[in-house]
Amino acid sequence: MTSAFRLGTVEGFFGRQWSWPARRDHATFLAHQGFTSYLYAPKNDGYLRKQWAEPYPAEAFTELKALAAHAAGLGLEFGVGLSPFELYRDFSSARRDRLLRKLDQLNALEAPLLAVLFDDMLGDLPGLATTQLAIFDCIRTHSNASHFMLCPTYYSDDPLLVKHFGQQPERYLEELGQALPTEVDVFWTGPKVISHAYPRDHLLAVGERLQRKPLLWDNYPVNDAKRLTPFLHLLPFAQRPGFDLAPVLELCSGLLANPMNQAALSQIPLTSLALHYHSTAGHSIETSVEGNPAVLAFLATDTPRFQQAGLDKLDAAERDLLRQRYAALLPDPMAQEVCDWLQGLYTFDPACLT
Repeated sequence: MTSAFRLGTVEGFFGRQWSWPARRDHATFLAHQGFTSYLYAPKNDGYLRKQWAEPYPAEAFTELKALAAHAAGLGLEFGVGLSPFELYRDFSSARRDRLLRKLDQLNALEAPLLAVLFDDMLGDLPGLATTQLAIFDCIRTHSNASHFMLCPTYYSDDPLLVKHFGQQPERYLEELGQALPTEVDVFWTGPKVISHAYPRDHLLAVGERLQRKPLLWDNYPVNDAKRLTPFLHLLPFAQRPGFDLAPVLELCSGLLANPMNQAALSQIPLTSLALHYHSTAGHSIETSVEGNPAVLAFLATDTPRFQQAGLDKLDAAERDLLRQRYAALLPDPMAQEVCDWLQGLYTFDPACLT
């Protein structure tokens, strides 16, 4: 890839994971809609996070390799997000060796992207930036990826991060920005962990601190947080209050959206992002939501109560009526996800930050 704007998704949520067939379908969807990139980084994939030092079992790694090959065949940039959980608290030579062995396995993917994610971990530690930079340098030196990304522990100025992970060390972001090679992307979620808008002045200030254009990790339509799991986010990106893509295209290196726990339903808002992006950027590509017309018609009617009222506001009779409506359209994947959601199968994961 060149320095062109990256538009894609980061599968970076907590909770119920997508199936491997759903991931392959997602990659196909991204390619058809004119997205460029797909970063695989689910928080509940322990082999990338809390059990990062353990190698992937053969069956799971075969699936991951197949996903990487499928994405490459579609012309997508594919990569993984390695999140070596709190490695910076003990970056000993023994743990460094285990990190290198993990990278040997990930190199077999031959994926062009590698993200190093330090998000949602303890941060109130002396020398945080210095140790994280040493870990990143070790990874970058040993990896065969062609492009690298980093997510800081403090990826927004939202006070929520300080509440959960401790006080941000002084000049933490500035230290990262000064030391990282300019071609490395640094993730940022905006003024909040879940931001509705990205003001121009805010993006300019963040760019100065990081000494590069930030790469937006857009937490929409994600719904893994405690206050979000009762909702299905199906409304278009541009309907968020104050959302304006123009300054993002000018002042960011890209935007990767974090989808919902529902892979098929995520395609509805993500299609709106593709439409909005191509229109704003002046591209001639045309996109539209793909799916069973009957399911899409029901969803168009039910979106207000799914996104704004939410599951908790539906009484038992209404849930049963809705389940019957969508069950009649099974095995359609969108209908299946609605039925599962109505039955409470997408429960809140206490490990999730928000």
